Amino acid sequence: MTGFPERQTNMSTVSRGRATIEDLYHTEGKAELIGGRIVPLMASGYRPNRVAGRIYRSLDDFSAQIGRGDAFTDNMGFAVPELTSGRESFSPDASWYDGPLPKNLMRFIEGPPTFAAEVRSEGDYTPAAEAEIVEKRADYFEAGTLVVWDVDPVAEHVDVYRRDDPDNPRRFVRGETADAEPAVPGWRIDVDWLFG
Repeated sequence: MTGFPERQTNMSTVSRGRATIEDLYHTEGKAELIGGRIVPLMASGYRPNRVAGRIYRSLDDFSAQIGRGDAFTDNMGFAVPELTSGRESFSPDASWYDGPLPKNLMRFIEGPPTFAAEVRSEGDYTPAAEAEIVEKRADYFEAGTLVVWDVDPVAEHVDVYRRDDPDNPRRFVRGETADAEPAVPGWRIDVDWLFG
């Protein structure tokens, strides 16, 4: 799954009252906490998962090389103070975080990812899905994420949105090398390899 929330009709609440981050810890499968509701996220298909895996792999190798930051796969939870939209967590498809780790390493990171990659799944090409993608990206930036990738495995391009200029993304296509500056300084990924 892209990490973009399911449509409203698929939202479910885990408790009778407002759900909390603690409820999210006890939810099976990938989900996010938005507006006091646990929002389940579908599993991804082959191609989106392979692309997300390559992003993670490259980020993880880079982190090991520079000795700083941590790369995460698609089920990492990031807990944030409630945003304007009601969102209280993120679970991007791949991410990088350069900040303090939780005291209990079995828990979510408290704060937003420094960089988040969202890879589109089959259902992410409708007008409603597009609106949700835009809303989630705004949530990332409100929370403090510096760079968000919108990765399209069908069209084979990466749109890079930066917090300091969110309305002017940079598109990377085959034959180019994408970056996540300034969130992950010095990291680059070959677009041909990403969609290979």
